[in-house]
Amino acid sequence: MVGVTDRINPHSPSCPPWLVYGLGRSGRGAARFLAAQGEQAHWLDARPQPEDLTLMEQLGFQRGGVARPYRTVIAAPGVPIDHPDLLALQANGAEIIGEVALAARMRPEVTLVGVTGTAGKGGTTTLTAQLLRAAGVDALEGGNIDPPLLDIVDRCEVAVVELSSFQLERTAGTRFPVAVITNLGVDHLDRHLTVPEYHAAKLHIMDGQQPGDVLVLPPLEALAGGHLAALRKYAGARHFVPGQITLAGGTPVLDASELPTGIHPANAAAAVLAAEATLHHLGRTQPDLVGTLAQGLRQAQPIRGRFEEVGRLGGIRLIEDSIATRTIAVRSALEQAPAPVVWLVGGRDKGAELAPLRGAAQGRVRHVVAFGEDGPRFAAELGLPYTVIPMQAGQGAQAMQDAVTEALRYLPEGQGSVLLAPIGTSFDLFANYQERGAAFRQAVEERLAPSSAADLQETPA
Repeated sequence: MVGVTDRINPHSPSCPPWLVYGLGRSGRGAARFLAAQGEQAHWLDARPQPEDLTLMEQLGFQRGGVARPYRTVIAAPGVPIDHPDLLALQANGAEIIGEVALAARMRPEVTLVGVTGTAGKGGTTTLTAQLLRAAGVDALEGGNIDPPLLDIVDRCEVAVVELSSFQLERTAGTRFPVAVITNLGVDHLDRHLTVPEYHAAKLHIMDGQQPGDVLVLPPLEALAGGHLAALRKYAGARHFVPGQITLAGGTPVLDASELPTGIHPANAAAAVLAAEATLHHLGRTQPDLVGTLAQGLRQAQPIRGRFEEVGRLGGIRLIEDSIATRTIAVRSALEQAPAPVVWLVGGRDKGAELAPLRGAAQGRVRHVVAFGEDGPRFAAELGLPYTVIPMQAGQGAQAMQDAVTEALRYLPEGQGSVLLAPIGTSFDLFANYQERGAAFRQAVEERLAPSSAADLQETPA
């Protein structure tokens, strides 16, 4: 462990002990955190952005080099664990960690609640933090979702951390007294190569747990893969059942029908167990835990851009789920959206499995509106009636506006939903999924602008 008194570079007095490798969102957070501690660090990034260079200059951090010796390298999640630069730094004596391990080492007094999974981890992370705040705990959420963990760790007693498989490769046995696995599907095979390797990365969330710690996860039969033997033997497991929102002993907290729009029942079930376990870990007693958690659920706010109803036109709900690019997340969106559904699909293919989506769409999806680079192929392979919006580079906003207008043509009775759950990544027409979601929202706002206030019933952001 790197402590306050032993942050001395054992290799060279001319080189600081820290190197921040990768200046994305996570790297910038690490650099700000180190500077706030009075630490000196170097940085490396193959393609630094102008704002990155400005920040490094403000912090007084200089560009480093792979051949220089460092005690600790804080690598951004997007850098592969076997990157040649990292291997060279490691061969030169450096330890390679990520922002989560750094936070755990430097702020051991902060309780870290970890949440991972193929889908639902962002919603579960945010909801767990909201429930803890409702119970009077100074809790904040961050990590893989904004803000970075190192931006919040000095402002809370509990940090609820969304953890990607990339981050979990570098947690170095970090302890999460309460850990959550929402589900295990298929994703990021371009990085992990096989499904077992991907699942193994996710299960690193358990590595630092101690006797008495809690692992929240769905029923084992819902977790396909080669790691079930280890999970079956895990003494601290608490299983949630989607749609059954209860305490660990089975006491009901809230019926799923009472959840606000955008709060998934599975996320709510997992978050309740995680919040209960965290309160127990902290030694916080609640005279009416059921009432506190139920009220917290009723007042919960969904994450912007993750299955959020952004407007209504009569009885038609317009739902944004721009981040839904994993099969399991898209399927969940299809199951939640009120039928009949007109489904907006598009973007750049990242290898999502389409076969499971055909069953979820059966009897619910009336029409598909395809846009972007791989949208037409998605629609054709789904085997549903579809319309194609022509793709023109640099005109993502116009394509989304045309898609929404086209979708509404297939709901003449004024009931059902228009669902953006695109399957593909956003990088064909947009900078990121947030920009794609913003284009959908703008298209909805422009479509609803002439409507009366009675027609437009927006849900809280």
